[in-house]
Amino acid sequence: MTNSEKTTVLITGANKGLGLEAARRLGEQGWTIFLGSRDEGRGQAAADKLIADGANVVMVPLDVTSDESVADAVRLVREHTDRLDVLINNAGAPGRAVTPADATADEIHAVYDTNVYGPIRVTHAFLPLLQAADNPRVVMVSSGGGSFAVVTDPEQPVSRMHELAYSSSKAALNMITVRYAQALPNIKFNVATPGEVANRTFAATDMNHHTGQLTVTEGTDSIVRLAMVDADGPTGIFVDRLGPVAW
Repeated sequence: MTNSEKTTVLITGANKGLGLEAARRLGEQGWTIFLGSRDEGRGQAAADKLIADGANVVMVPLDVTSDESVADAVRLVREHTDRLDVLINNAGAPGRAVTPADATADEIHAVYDTNVYGPIRVTHAFLPLLQAADNPRVVMVSSGGGSFAVVTDPEQPVSRMHELAYSSSKAALNMITVRYAQALPNIKFNVATPGEVANRTFAATDMNHHTGQLTVTEGTDSIVRLAMVDADGPTGIFVDRLGPVAW
């Protein structure tokens, strides 16, 4: 970074799981962490733990499905900084794994509100702060389940998971990221999946009832790596902790 001040990052859904672990790891790097959490109590408890371990953390009440909440979050972050170096859109909703035959528009909408509209809502609101940074980066936390190549591979477990909402929402998020990257070349927009596509594994989190084979730390490798890309780093890419992922 060319700016001598501390690097700043806002992480949505950071009171637990991948978001909290990314906050911990980046906090260890000396970054200022804006810890976004829909649940204020859990968010403050998570922030307090990181602060006790020496991190510089500000808890930000943030419901990505609410315009009002996102606007309040922008105001709070502006009280602490005039720029935002990194935005990690991590908050996600798994849906109820409703099969395509039984899925309704309401079911899809509920998942899209968090996984698609949420990142758009947050990114749009924080664009002025991102554009004020020297090397702004946005990391979208997606899934191998959002890859057409993965879902159409019969060797991949997700190809046999017959649901509609989650996988399609992550596919939409992937496309949104690419379009942002193309339209806003001064900001690096990239996609991370917390799994290992080649090994057909994923990280253990609350979202999957801790059934994943990778640790939460391993799951954040791709997220942290993209958050730390240099000014000459890539934009518009999709990676896991092992390398590029096919769209």
